[in-house]
Amino acid sequence: QAGSRAFFSHKFNTAMNTLLKTTAYLGLWYFLNVLYNLSNKSVATSFPLPLTLASTQLFAGLLYILPCWALGLRPVPTLGKGDLRRVAVVAVFHTVGHCLTVLSLSAGSVSFTHIIKSAEPIFSTLLLSLLGTHSPLPVNLMLLPIVFGVSLASMTELSFTWPSFLGAMGSNLSFAVRAIYSKRLMADPPGKDLTPTNLFAVLTIISALLTAPVVLVLEGPQIMPALEAAYDSFEGGKTAFLAALFTSGLTYYTYNETAYLALSLFSTPTTHAVANTVKRVVILVASTLYFKTEMSAQSVAGCGIAVGGVLGYSIVKGRYAAKKKEE
Repeated sequence: QAGSRAFFSHKFNTAMNTLLKTTAYLGLWYFLNVLYNLSNKSVATSFPLPLTLASTQLFAGLLYILPCWALGLRPVPTLGKGDLRRVAVVAVFHTVGHCLTVLSLSAGSVSFTHIIKSAEPIFSTLLLSLLGTHSPLPVNLMLLPIVFGVSLASMTELSFTWPSFLGAMGSNLSFAVRAIYSKRLMADPPGKDLTPTNLFAVLTIISALLTAPVVLVLEGPQIMPALEAAYDSFEGGKTAFLAALFTSGLTYYTYNETAYLALSLFSTPTTHAVANTVKRVVILVASTLYFKTEMSAQSVAGCGIAVGGVLGYSIVKGRYAAKKKEE
């Protein structure tokens, strides 16, 4: 009996530790994600240079990455020239996707951007079909509510703008391609110590370097005048603006890092799907309340249908993937 009590006590403690750790990671992931979206939009409202903003956020990630490697908190990945070329392909799509997301968030409301970005599974499915990987019919049918919901929300969205819509759709395509190449990359990781978190770190560094010359050419002459104007118009002045800019950059990197840690604790694709869906709902609600964004009844309905469709798609797809592994 004493042995049984010890066994069950150990099982209970392990389960509780896992639950507490998962809850903490999820809470931190959602908090950082919301903080990024709110600080990013606040900065973008006063600083209308989306490429410069996106590049700054990528470079801010280095303030987190480099100390982690320097202090030995994680192993430094070793990559050869051939390895770097493979990673660079993924980094190009990561760069384009991030820049287009910032453009979309700058040109429209946070809620509208995230409604459109819920359509990313459509692009993933289409791209995989073009590459010869076809999804089962039930999985494809779950795309219909996503298409309908996004269409309904877009047609009735009070803050609709074409730059925001096209930016979000373009980021969907870029991130769908990135996901496909990333999966192939991690199936046969190049170099040494290229863990998923280290992969994101390397992608961030390459992406930051890729954006620098583009920013200098396209927005370089406008940066200083835009900064001066932002210091004057931003509530709280220069110090508050720079704090918000720094916050948007650091939270962009850390929310992605925390997402890896949170999702690594989940054992089933269904749990992944629920966590991602709840995250999007949290962002939609928080941004709508914070910025007092007006949404029509049809837009709210479309948002609900689209987000529900994403959840259904992820669950059905996960179940088919689990069956395939069992076979």
